Amino acid sequence: MKKSYALSLLAVLMTAGCSSAADEPLLSSQTQPAGHGQQPSAQPVETAVPETAEASDAAVAEPEVVAANLQVPWSIAKAGDILYLTERPGTIVKIEDGTVDRQEVQLAKELATASEAGLLGLVLDPDFAGSGLAYAYYTYTDSSGQFNRIVTLRHDNGIWNEEELLLDKLPSGSVHHGGRLALGPDGKLYATAGDAGDRDIAQDTGSLGGKILRLNTDGSVPEDNPFTDSYVYSYGHRNAQGLVWTGDGVLYASEHGQSSHDEVNEIEAGLNYGWPVIEGDEAREGMVTPLFTSGSDHTWAPSGMAYSEGVLYTAALRGTAILAFDLETGEEREAITGYGRIRDVMIDGDMLYFVSNNTDGRGNPQDGDDKLYRVPLPAL
Repeated sequence: MKKSYALSLLAVLMTAGCSSAADEPLLSSQTQPAGHGQQPSAQPVETAVPETAEASDAAVAEPEVVAANLQVPWSIAKAGDILYLTERPGTIVKIEDGTVDRQEVQLAKELATASEAGLLGLVLDPDFAGSGLAYAYYTYTDSSGQFNRIVTLRHDNGIWNEEELLLDKLPSGSVHHGGRLALGPDGKLYATAGDAGDRDIAQDTGSLGGKILRLNTDGSVPEDNPFTDSYVYSYGHRNAQGLVWTGDGVLYASEHGQSSHDEVNEIEAGLNYGWPVIEGDEAREGMVTPLFTSGSDHTWAPSGMAYSEGVLYTAALRGTAILAFDLETGEEREAITGYGRIRDVMIDGDMLYFVSNNTDGRGNPQDGDDKLYRVPLPAL
């Protein structure tokens, strides 16, 4: 049995990093010109030189800082020993051999960054090391309004260029963009699309808002999707922001409720997850009740997810924690606290990586925020 260690000491050390602000971030800028994200802040991105303590069964492992001074980081990706992080203002940070490089992203449309918008999800193609191919989700503005889109990016000589449009005109507004991308074990590209503040579209299978979407990596509709000629994989979602599969191929998603009633769901093709008709532990025939919910008096604002040995690790923004959901026992606990708002989490081998989101306009940023951390899984 894997030993588990509480990290309550971290809350004492880093309480100032916590925030009870609303569950979604704000940015003051409205738009950024195509291909020109926000320039680096006065403090450059930098790595920390952590003090490494001897590991022991009695020790509490404190997360190490991998990179600091990040600008509203959103998604973590990894290829070999190299880490890549999207930043909502429109850049991608590369971390290799202790060197951190903020790289330009050339987009075909004018990036929108107001409120919760911006450069969001990123997933690297399995052949990224050879091809430089990645998939991205971003918000843009043009003469017809504001939308989200899914595109391919090509990484070459330290610059990311938008190459192919896979899916366009996803609903967008001041809130609820969804934005998470993930490649499934079936080789398909999955995306979370929020309801964009228009709650009724979540129940409309003719709309792509309030859904989990499934597409081929060339942008076409998979023939085995549950609705004919539709990208819709599941519906009735308010603002899902996390996607992860277990080793046996079961898909789970995290979802923001309305002020509370946050959810972790097991996702199956074609099912209705209830929003806005039901939420939290409410039930109705033909609609799915979540495996885990925050209840009516507590808010997680869950975002990115990772999985290991029967446990779903979920980043929580307003919950200011990494939550651990045990799929066997049904128990939920705070695995990591004391680092403020947490946007994404990723597991690589025996290490868990996570990024804070205290600079998103609803946090309480401390010196060096935002940061990428890592911690050994056995310490959790």
